[in-house]
Amino acid sequence: MPASATKPLKVAVLADSDTRWKWGALTANRIAPSATGNPEDTADGAGIRLDGYLLRGRATPTARQLGEVGVTADSLREVTAVEFLRAMREESYDLLVLALVGGGVQAMLHGLKRIWEDRPQRPVVVTGYVGVVYEKLADGLLLRHGADLVLANSRQDAERFRAVYEGVGADAGSVTEVALPFLGGAPYTGEPDPSAEQGSRPYTVVFAAQPSVPESRKDRTYLLNRLVEHARRHPEREVLLKLRSKPGEHTTHIEELPYQKLSQRLDLPPNFRLVYGHMGEVLDRTDLLVTVSSTAALESLHRRIPTVVLTDLGVREALGNHHFVGSGCLASWDQLDAGHRPEPDARWVARQGVAADGSYDTAFDAARERIAKLLDRPGGLPPLTPYYTPVTAPGYLPGILARHHLGPDGTPLPGAPAADKEPGPVRQIVRRAARGAYRHGVQRVAPVIRRMGEL
Repeated sequence: MPASATKPLKVAVLADSDTRWKWGALTANRIAPSATGNPEDTADGAGIRLDGYLLRGRATPTARQLGEVGVTADSLREVTAVEFLRAMREESYDLLVLALVGGGVQAMLHGLKRIWEDRPQRPVVVTGYVGVVYEKLADGLLLRHGADLVLANSRQDAERFRAVYEGVGADAGSVTEVALPFLGGAPYTGEPDPSAEQGSRPYTVVFAAQPSVPESRKDRTYLLNRLVEHARRHPEREVLLKLRSKPGEHTTHIEELPYQKLSQRLDLPPNFRLVYGHMGEVLDRTDLLVTVSSTAALESLHRRIPTVVLTDLGVREALGNHHFVGSGCLASWDQLDAGHRPEPDARWVARQGVAADGSYDTAFDAARERIAKLLDRPGGLPPLTPYYTPVTAPGYLPGILARHHLGPDGTPLPGAPAADKEPGPVRQIVRRAARGAYRHGVQRVAPVIRRMGEL
């Protein structure tokens, strides 16, 4: 449907975790050209119909996680890869956002190419990354190649993405610079005045936890102890541990050692609390954001909140904090306890898509314009053309597709789960039990086996 049509654009988002659903849905709302011809109409989701699909797997978000994300859709259902492909064959959409891990994106690109091969019109297909890209740059990018738009969340990422594609001889024209879609909120106005009347909020320190960084019990316990010690040193402050998920829930990354569990062994001071909820709401009352390498640091910097990326465990690729080299935000707990406050480097911030200078309102214009042109293209869009094919990657691609029950040509394999009616009570019970067993294995059994192996 042309962007100038009168009815709302139909948009689909396929996501495999709570954080990717948040990124995908918000991105769709930001980049969909408006049905009235005014891009601002869709900046907050007006003018589109959004259908959400949650890819069934270990990280499929729970109802609580979906509610915490705070993004609504006109419809939302859980699907397998094959069920999703069938829905894409039966439904007609204008825009499709693939908010998946790289392998999932690649599998869907081949599956979609197959089911759309005899269709004169197809949606514009968009993909990208939830946050900071600090590992598997080439691998993740080439798995995403073939989408009409591969979104880069910053100028730096756009340059890196194009260099990778051009370096292997792949078309880099899909790379489109945008920004993280969940930046926003009121700018930081400064520390609370301790001399103000009673009722003024306390100075608040927030540690943004990550499910898999750091990984070891020793390192996670160290960070928790330092946070608790900071609360004891500063009883006048409120110290919050911001958690992504509750025990038993999974997010984008597996969390074997939840901070909730580790904190049960400690005598926590009264000014220390564990909190959940929307990150933006927590940042509304934050005076100092501390993390190892969470994307929350970029949200905080966007709002000009003092932000620290910890160096206590080293500056290492495995931690992701190497991405913040040059930011001016690197510091240790010892420095924070002594009163250090970081000063972010303006040039570094500008290259990271943080848009603290007020340019965020125009960050998605280029993507909207490109999508509008593709929607208006005479004769429809050409077939999807991923870089990986049975010719270019015969030893890699078939395994990726098989994990999603697809053959080398993108066709569902025999015995693959097919789309059917809503699963019955028995199937739902079995599915919940299987997920529970998996999560128990990750969070209980695996750490025990690892400790035994270290003896």
